[in-house]
Amino acid sequence: MPTINLSFQVIPKVPDSETYRVVDLAIDVVKQSGVKYEVGPMETTMEGELDQLLEIVKQAQQVCVEQGAERVMTIIKIDYHPNGVTMDEKIKKYR
Repeated sequence: MPTINLSFQVIPKVPDSETYRVVDLAIDVVKQSGVKYEVGPMETTMEGELDQLLEIVKQAQQVCVEQGAERVMTIIKIDYHPNGVTMDEKIKKYR
């Protein structure tokens, strides 16, 4: 499978005072996965194989539920190219 980019945002339904804490735990799932990633102010972007990245998103959602979220809305964006696509080719000129 080619390398792709997947960006996602979890929006856990928790009290406002808990939102950042729960989102941080979802980001920890990404960190522990070992995939290349970048955290932004509105979403986290990962690089890897589609199945692996979708599994990470599922785990991030589950962490939110385990932390008391009654519901988790998740927004996902996928950039797929049959020959692969990397974050570096998109943003290298800005670094």
